[in-house]
Amino acid sequence: MLAYRRTHILLSLSIQFTNRHFSAASSHSPLSSLPRSLSLGQTKQAHARLITAGLGADTQLMGPLIAALAHSPSAPSEYCHAVFHSIQNPRVFLANNTIRCFAKSESPRESVGLYAFMRRSGLQPNNYTFTFLLQSCSNALALVEGIQVHAHVVKIGFGEDVFVRNGLVQFYCACCKIECAKKVFDESPQCRDVVTWNVMLGGYVRDGQIGLVEKLFGEMPERDVISWSLMIMGYVQNGKLEEGLQSFKEMREKGLVPNEAILVTVLSASAQLGLLDQGRLVHSVISSCNFPLSVPIGTGLIDMYAKCGCIDQAKVVFNAMPEKDVCSWNAMICGLAAHGLGMEALSLFERFTSEGFCPVNVTFVGVLNACSRTGLVSKGQHYFKMMSENYGIEPEMEHYGCMVDLLGRAGLVPEAMDLIEKISIQPDPVLWTTLLGACKIHGLVELGEQIGNKLIQLDPTHDGNYVQLAGIYAKARKWADVVRIRRLMVDRRANKVAGWSLIEAQGRLHRFVAGDKGHERYPEIYKMLQIIGKRIGEGGYMPNVSPVMHDIEEEEKENAIKEHSERLAIAFGFLVTACGDCIRIVKNLRVCGDCHDFSKAVSKVFMREIIVRDGSRFHHFKEGNCSCLDYW
Repeated sequence: MLAYRRTHILLSLSIQFTNRHFSAASSHSPLSSLPRSLSLGQTKQAHARLITAGLGADTQLMGPLIAALAHSPSAPSEYCHAVFHSIQNPRVFLANNTIRCFAKSESPRESVGLYAFMRRSGLQPNNYTFTFLLQSCSNALALVEGIQVHAHVVKIGFGEDVFVRNGLVQFYCACCKIECAKKVFDESPQCRDVVTWNVMLGGYVRDGQIGLVEKLFGEMPERDVISWSLMIMGYVQNGKLEEGLQSFKEMREKGLVPNEAILVTVLSASAQLGLLDQGRLVHSVISSCNFPLSVPIGTGLIDMYAKCGCIDQAKVVFNAMPEKDVCSWNAMICGLAAHGLGMEALSLFERFTSEGFCPVNVTFVGVLNACSRTGLVSKGQHYFKMMSENYGIEPEMEHYGCMVDLLGRAGLVPEAMDLIEKISIQPDPVLWTTLLGACKIHGLVELGEQIGNKLIQLDPTHDGNYVQLAGIYAKARKWADVVRIRRLMVDRRANKVAGWSLIEAQGRLHRFVAGDKGHERYPEIYKMLQIIGKRIGEGGYMPNVSPVMHDIEEEEKENAIKEHSERLAIAFGFLVTACGDCIRIVKNLRVCGDCHDFSKAVSKVFMREIIVRDGSRFHHFKEGNCSCLDYW
């Protein structure tokens, strides 16, 4: 999706500085009424009529024909080249449109050869020549040729033309020469329009310099939808998701109508943060602006609803899409897998292939995850084999990771180890980390110790390895080893990543960490937590203190787990949602065993549905049960 948004915005920029007045010369031609949307087949028919009438070499008649080819998305460069060279004494208008044809083709460098032919023939270029020529150099990433074109721009005297300068800034940005682009941008402040600013802004976005993006955006004398689109995309691509959503809000407050790229970007931000209310707001904007349910928008909505815990709504959008591509199917398959709906995901995959679609790497990540989440070992092995044998897709580390997770969770740890050892390339440490987690689940202390020590040697700074190994020792009540590992973790400065939980309420994001007292309503939150604890205790809930890795009394362990971040988020949810409403929480880490039991108990005693998206999957707690069937 990010690749689509980037392409869409850069294409918009390209259109902004190339679609300006270039076809003025065509107004004098008898074929000037040819529509710009003429298909390639229609263009060839028109060409054939001209040839049969003996007018195939008429310069004035051929102008609109080549202009139509320039606007066609699929005109072969060889055909354009042949048409151009069939004309005696072609004018600059014809040459410019032929260059434009080459710019969109798979061989954009041919534009430079045509420009050289123009110069040898004595055909004088104009500003449009250089605009299209620089676009060709940008598309071909032809730095050397583009610099030569720049020299001609200065020599011939078009250095102050705003369209040419836009082309130069775009060219240097495309070639990752951001300093050169900024130099051209700064040379003539009087020769700038909104496109100039947008192209420079896009260069900084592409280069990941979000600080300079913010600075330049703040200095812009005028902003259009492309400007806001670039600003929002810059934030989201650099992980500043909340800032991206805030920019979207500001843009709407100014009365601007978002484009498709903006909508897809903010849907992605909402999905990553798990903000259902924000995602629904974007969906309402899509509906109110009468945007069609295109493939990018539909796929973005599926991804958002799936990642915000509304898998049923994701299905509604998927079924309503008039057209789907592989990405749409992948989003739905992966969404079903994340929600533990393994059989549905596999059924959808079979439908996907039966409709003639060809799976890609990501498709099989979703399929294998579906098998892993629901313990479908034989099916997972079947699809893993199918991937290479039927579709020629060589397994990557993510696929091996799914298989190791599948086998490990099912207790087939030796088989998982055998799979890792058979990988022809160096196994990613994540595979061993996954296996270490399986050792913890199944109480395999000796093997876990062996793998844990190996991982610590491979990466002494990664906190997760220490935590996993300490957890294995704690489960076996080997407290001296727990203390030793945690001390080693501190000595090597591999501090544990703090767990947090997010909940969206009253138009704001509320973030909690364990023992958090920084929230303005923390006294009410802790009071509510006590009420919840008392009620579920009366309902039969007993704390599971096995995740607490300390050799302390049971009562102290119970106190240690009472203030975990998701419990605080649930208590806050009781304060800010109506009775009976679903409480939705996003966690950065895997939910611990006791908090899982706690959430099940709350859903039963209070008759409240709780949906938690943790670092592994979705958990739908309802009536005392979880959708994961205690398998996560």
